[in-house]
Amino acid sequence: MDPINEYLKESVRELQGEKAFTYLAKAREISERKGIRVISFGIGQPDLPTFDNIINAAKRALDEKFTGYTETEGIRELREAISDYLNYRYGTNVRPDEVIVTTGTKTAIFLAIAAYIRPGDEVIIPDPTYPAYPELTKFFGGKPIYVPMKFDPENGFRLDLDTIEDSITPRTKAVVINNPHNPTGAVFKPDEVTKLLEIAKDHKLLVIVDEIYDNFVYEERAFKGILELEPEWRRYIIYTNGFSKTFSMTGWRLGYLVASRDVIEPLKKLAANTYSCPPSIAQRAGIEALRSETSWKSTKTMIELFRRRRDVMYEELRKIPGIEVWRSNGAFYMYPSVKKVLDKLGMDVDQFANWLLENYGVVVLPGTAFSETRMGREFVRMSFAIDEELIREGVGRIRKALEK
Repeated sequence: MDPINEYLKESVRELQGEKAFTYLAKAREISERKGIRVISFGIGQPDLPTFDNIINAAKRALDEKFTGYTETEGIRELREAISDYLNYRYGTNVRPDEVIVTTGTKTAIFLAIAAYIRPGDEVIIPDPTYPAYPELTKFFGGKPIYVPMKFDPENGFRLDLDTIEDSITPRTKAVVINNPHNPTGAVFKPDEVTKLLEIAKDHKLLVIVDEIYDNFVYEERAFKGILELEPEWRRYIIYTNGFSKTFSMTGWRLGYLVASRDVIEPLKKLAANTYSCPPSIAQRAGIEALRSETSWKSTKTMIELFRRRRDVMYEELRKIPGIEVWRSNGAFYMYPSVKKVLDKLGMDVDQFANWLLENYGVVVLPGTAFSETRMGREFVRMSFAIDEELIREGVGRIRKALEK
């Protein structure tokens, strides 16, 4: 065998990609092959373009030839804007030198796990989950410990705090919390999060936090951020967030990590050896996004639009016998149970997703993209970040398929 194959690390071979991108490619192929319009509830990004004022800020950066390397941790003006936003939003006290700007929030998650997880370490992850957390844990030799969330159609998805605590062993190093939650659309109640933090402190665990959807909350006072709930966050919290969702900037690849200054200094060296620095032009756009009242007005309008879309998807899904759906209150996903449908059809959830795409031109993501347990095998994720009429048509196609 050639060295290029023989020497490739098994941890790289074993990595799982994101099925959202796999289904994106499948949808394009089927659309071209069959000449049909595919309706996709798959990819997790707002369908609105980046706001004009943000784009114009990037154009100004280009005109000013601001196109070179910047500081690894990001330019000072952007780190100040990030800390000002977090302090205003959550009443905390983040300083600019406690922020690293990254090439997307996923890179911030990479830095956190790379810096802390050693071979044999265990990381507790509520299940289902965004796949980057367990995949990176495994890549660095750790072991993800999945703790299934509680679910019922009346109350939705909740953390199983007792099982989380029972799952802690001498090898447990960290717990991950993504709130609002992908893929379920849950927003964890402040007392749930507070209890989780108490468990972490009692057992001296690191808490890796992802709040990328913190502005996509549809019920008033439903969400309190970690930085608001925990004044002592510097002791044990690595916080990540970004611009992709809030400002519809997915392709700009701009995120950030917040931690105590003692941690930031070595993380800067890891970042420098990973990606050098974040894109200069995107950083100027990020300042405009955070500082401009125009941006926040556009964000508010987008979230109200998504609230209406959520309600449409919920009402349409409720019309389908065998699907148990809960009205999510965060992010832009629903995660309905399709167990009764699968039993009736004699399919597993992956077969079901492929059947809908191949025969009816509808993309739903199988829950196996987010979980290896029943929390994946019995559910699908559906994004409502698409036009309201497409939601009606797409869910209508699913209903007709099942009626047949």
